[in-house]
Amino acid sequence: MQGFQFCYDKDEIEHALTWVDGWGYSHMRVDTEGTKEHPGRGTPLLVPDGSFDPGRLLDVFRKECDLVPVDFVTLVSTRLQELAEAEANP
Repeated sequence: MQGFQFCYDKDEIEHALTWVDGWGYSHMRVDTEGTKEHPGRGTPLLVPDGSFDPGRLLDVFRKECDLVPVDFVTLVSTRLQELAEAEANP
């Protein structure tokens, strides 16, 4: 089974795009704030957040992947490119 989780915008509002072969994609926001009952809980949680720009993520990934093994770069780039093309041609 193959898959990846690409986390981005850590200095702003962090998000995670996850892809797992045979399951598909999910896009989540990383919640580090906690709840009223448990503020600043210390353990980030992934919460639903469906909107994102896959073309932008592909650009971000390509700029940051110099030290990533080529097989992983190919996998992530291919999946992000598929998402960008699907969004451009609904």
